[in-house]
Amino acid sequence: MKIITPLLRGTSRLRRIKGLSREANQRLKWFDYYGRCGHNARLTCRHFDIGPQTFYRWRRRYNPERLETLEDRSHRPRRVRQPTYSVELVQAVVRLREEYPRWGKDKLVILLEAEGYRVSASTVGRILHYARQRGILKQPISNYVSAGKRSRNRPYAIRKPKGYQAKEAGDIVQLDTLDLRPLPGVVFKHFTAHDVVSKWDVMGVYRQATATTASHFLEILERRMPFPIKAIQVDGGGEFEAVFEEVCQRQGIQLFVLPPRSPKLNGGVERAHRTHTEEFYEVTDSSFELAPLRQELLEWETIYNTFRPHQALGYLTPLKFLQQKERRQVSLII
Repeated sequence: MKIITPLLRGTSRLRRIKGLSREANQRLKWFDYYGRCGHNARLTCRHFDIGPQTFYRWRRRYNPERLETLEDRSHRPRRVRQPTYSVELVQAVVRLREEYPRWGKDKLVILLEAEGYRVSASTVGRILHYARQRGILKQPISNYVSAGKRSRNRPYAIRKPKGYQAKEAGDIVQLDTLDLRPLPGVVFKHFTAHDVVSKWDVMGVYRQATATTASHFLEILERRMPFPIKAIQVDGGGEFEAVFEEVCQRQGIQLFVLPPRSPKLNGGVERAHRTHTEEFYEVTDSSFELAPLRQELLEWETIYNTFRPHQALGYLTPLKFLQQKERRQVSLII
């Protein structure tokens, strides 16, 4: 890149020049200012908060007719260490690694010594890196047979599309379970369904969290939600597979499954769990027998949805929020 007018004469170039990096354009501003202030290097350094040594180094390098001289130079050493290993050694390392693809460089050193090669583990590591970069080393095809790595194919559930947003009640209902241990040796599974728009919650308590109980809770959920459910969002728990997934598909309800270890994406229902624990379970004098507990939980659900003010709704109850929203829609139609 060439320019006719030398910048050291004071010509101002405040706009970025295409083809130069951000750093080079910044250095170009140094010399614009340097020319305008009468070639005062100290004033330029104070203005841009740079060291004098840095400025003088770039001034020696700067050529006004070749702006690419303001670009960073390569830091590659002039003398680069050359490989000291032979072609035969590379072939031996590649052969052993392809034969034992999960063995590291330390194990390969032992095998190479048995074949007469005296080599360090770091050299074997460099050879493996060299072979991978040049495509010499064939990587094995991974067969995910371990339980921790197997990805289960869901016949219906999918990841929530990026463009999908909850704008109306029922667009996304977050569903999750909570372990309850009210008494020694007593364990219950608490289900919460939380609508992210209206904050309307439906709750249930069971002895186990299985796909069958989840599908039963889904039937209750559809009856108690005062609006149609369009999509349900769940984590990867086994209770939300099998029968539960089949029921969602049969009812035409979209099922979104979260990525692993992402509870923050179900933050609404996670926060609702805390509310129900603190405001119901911890302050209710209950025998914690399943039948009466379900009745008490139903009474709390009514209070939560129709009487308890919600800060997220401007201290409206979910019921009043839905009623106001319905009145606004009716007025728009009229």
